[in-house]
Amino acid sequence: MKATETLHDRGQSLWLDNITRDLLETGTLARYIHELSVTGLTSNPTIFDHAIKNSSSYDAAIRKKVKEGKSGEDLFFELALEDLTRAADLFRPIWDRTRGVDGWVSLEVSPLLVHDTASTLAATKALYARAGRPNLFIKIPGTKEGLPAIEEAIFAGVPVNVTLLFSSEQYQAAAEAFIRGIERRVDAGLSPEVGSVASVFISRWDAAVKNQVPEALRNQLGIAIAKRTYKAYRTLLDSPRWQRAFNAGARPQRLLWASTGTKDPAASDILYIRSLAAPFTVNTMPEATLKALADHGALGGILSADGGDGEEVLATFANAGVNVDALAVQLQDEGAKSFVSSWRELMGVIAAKSANLAKAS
Repeated sequence: MKATETLHDRGQSLWLDNITRDLLETGTLARYIHELSVTGLTSNPTIFDHAIKNSSSYDAAIRKKVKEGKSGEDLFFELALEDLTRAADLFRPIWDRTRGVDGWVSLEVSPLLVHDTASTLAATKALYARAGRPNLFIKIPGTKEGLPAIEEAIFAGVPVNVTLLFSSEQYQAAAEAFIRGIERRVDAGLSPEVGSVASVFISRWDAAVKNQVPEALRNQLGIAIAKRTYKAYRTLLDSPRWQRAFNAGARPQRLLWASTGTKDPAASDILYIRSLAAPFTVNTMPEATLKALADHGALGGILSADGGDGEEVLATFANAGVNVDALAVQLQDEGAKSFVSSWRELMGVIAAKSANLAKAS
């Protein structure tokens, strides 16, 4: 039995952190579903930037859309929705079988809206409506400005993948926004069955402190943060407030481990997969990490509901001078800026391709 199947059988969902037209056209995504237990998919501006820049697979579609007068963000979202609706259809049997627990794909709103609550909410509703797929999450950053948009989107019945979370505190703020939206739906007599995941980024923690801590502490911070967050997750799920919402018919918001590709070449390529196995969570992994897990994965134990040794490890980082609270804020800010940078590069790639293809036609 492949480690991917074992991990799935332990109750964790394996989602692919990638989307390209080639994955769809060649049947590779379908094969990952059937052979590697992949049950969902996430995307972001960087993924689409690489997919469009490094492939000619989008050229015909771009040429056609340019002739129709499309450009910039409008052209991109048409391309993205074409890919993601096809992917959503591949995962739809899983979504149906699990009654909406699994089988999701994700599309992010423009990162340029990261500090604009009203525009984020409007874009969220519009993209979900355009997709016309019940198993499509719209990704909204869990920033100060994003939290009200998350609550309003959930209240409006739009499934949300809360992205750019880096700490237990940021996760809990996102969970609070989710539950407020659900409670408002219950009070309004609306169905509380609105899907959501909260995506906590892992590997960027270790990349941020690799030159600041002793060798003995390398590649341990991200996992310790995850353990602290998992404890908070399990505590929230067991709380009377959440239990009341679930009793009214709500779906729990699941915790998702993001950024789980190992950035340190000296570390195991499945470090964050092996260490973060837990039922009723999601691990969205880069394609190379998924293949490595299937090829030579050896899983460890299941995460402890009480966070295990997470707090002890975090104490050693504090003693080494790492302020995790300040670093969480920094990482979220840097993550938002990184997505903006990727977005601008993506828009540049689309503009250049559009111009070149228009000349050649």
